[in-house]
Amino acid sequence: MDSRKFAIYAVTVGAGQIALSPIPGRFGPYEDNLSTILHWAPELVLTMTTQAELDRMGASAFGADLQAVGIAWRHLPIVDFGAPDARVLAQWGEVSAKGAEVLARGGKILCHCFGGCGRSGMAALRLMTEAGEAPQAALARLRQARSCAVETDDQYNWAASGA
Repeated sequence: MDSRKFAIYAVTVGAGQIALSPIPGRFGPYEDNLSTILHWAPELVLTMTTQAELDRMGASAFGADLQAVGIAWRHLPIVDFGAPDARVLAQWGEVSAKGAEVLARGGKILCHCFGGCGRSGMAALRLMTEAGEAPQAALARLRQARSCAVETDDQYNWAASGA
C-alpha cells in the first residue's frame, strides 16, 4: 500500500497540481522529507494529522518550517480514518478559497496525513470536486497516483459533498 519511502503523489487539477504524501519523518529523517517537500515547491500545505502524530514523527515544527520559507500552511487535525469535525469544518471555507486561488494560478497544493492515503486523499478529493470534477472520476484519477487515497465511506462522502 505504501512504498516504504517518502514520496509525493501528484495529479493535475485545472492549471495546478494537488499531491498526497505521508507525514514528514515517517520514511526517513524529517529534514530529508522536508527537503523533498521544499524542492517540490508547494504554495499551500494541508496537514491532516493530529499534533500528537507530528510530535511522534519529529515534525513538531513543520508548520513553522514551511512558513519560514513563505509556504502557506493550514493544520486541519483529523483522527486516523476520520472525517472532519466541527473545528475543521469551520476552517474549510478559508482553506477551500485559498486552494482554489492556488490552483487557478497554476500553483501546487500538498495534502499530507500519516500515511498519505485516507485523510490527505479526502482533502485532495474535496478540492478536486470543488474545482468541478465529478467525485467518482476525480477519485479514479487520484487513485491512479496513489491507490490508497480515501479510505472510508465517511471520507468519501465528505469529499464528494464539495461537488
